[in-house]
Amino acid sequence: MHHGRGGKQTVVHPGNKEFTPGEHIARPQGGAGGKGPGKAGNSGEGMDEFSFQITQEEFLEFMFEDLELPNLVKRNLTGTDTFKTVRAGISNEGNPSRINIIRTLRSAHARRIALSGSSRAKLREATSELERMKREEPDNFGDIQELEVEIDRLKARIRRVPYLDTFDLKYNLLVKQPNPSSKAVMFCLMDVSGSMTQATKDIAKRFFILLYLFLKRNYDKIDVVFIRHHTSAREVDEEEFFYSRETGGTIVSSALKLMQEIMAARYPSSDWNIYAAQASDGDNWNDDSPICREILTKQIMPFVQYYTYVEITPREHQALWYEYERIGDDFADTFAQQQLVS
Repeated sequence: MHHGRGGKQTVVHPGNKEFTPGEHIARPQGGAGGKGPGKAGNSGEGMDEFSFQITQEEFLEFMFEDLELPNLVKRNLTGTDTFKTVRAGISNEGNPSRINIIRTLRSAHARRIALSGSSRAKLREATSELERMKREEPDNFGDIQELEVEIDRLKARIRRVPYLDTFDLKYNLLVKQPNPSSKAVMFCLMDVSGSMTQATKDIAKRFFILLYLFLKRNYDKIDVVFIRHHTSAREVDEEEFFYSRETGGTIVSSALKLMQEIMAARYPSSDWNIYAAQASDGDNWNDDSPICREILTKQIMPFVQYYTYVEITPREHQALWYEYERIGDDFADTFAQQQLVS
């Protein structure tokens, strides 16, 4: 991104066949591809003083910076590809940086005791006998000298036992353990009934496209379930969700019932963080709105991490909005609703 020079500048140019030194050139007027004030022209082209270049990756980085799914708490090992290193005992082989000094010295001490135990016992006996003979038989030089030679031999044998041997080396054993990873599923519910104008549908699609890009960018292990509904609801793929032209009447509860069925069949709340985003213009069969509140309150909200409802309409709210407000009172931390004006 950069700015053009802009402003008023005085520049000296070299002469040519058309202009002579010292001649003043008038500043171009606006229009006809020029810049600045003036009437629009029907020909010519120019370059704006401000240019802006940004990649899709940079735009998404700016758009979704510091955003993440709320309340991502449940864990499951299924399908994880992340690991953590944990200690798993002691090994006789390993990297020098992982040597366990205490266990190594303990092993060396035990080995020295085992290898020199017999010699130390004989040394104690010989030393005790030498002290007795010097005390009781000081004139028995032959036996005393023989004992002194034996004591020197035993001490030399003990000294030959190495203080530390490769057999003594002990290392901390580290193993890779699967690290529980957060698994999340996002349900996208979009109203495609006949009351949804093209402008309203476009706003809803933009909302879901941004949500979809955010999820795909930030979460490798997230499922996205697309549900379109009018009088009936269907689970569809990404292409059909955004571009199908199917339409009909409006029964919002059909989408909520389908969502609950999919949750029960494929996404148990004990293993999955469940999120939902719903977009509608608020039009719904009046008798159906209380049913929507009942389904959400009893069968969906107790099991989801967060549910958001976006109503795209410039008109006054209808029954569905007010039923959802009651849900917001009961689930203030996990339910949100917002109006967008189309």
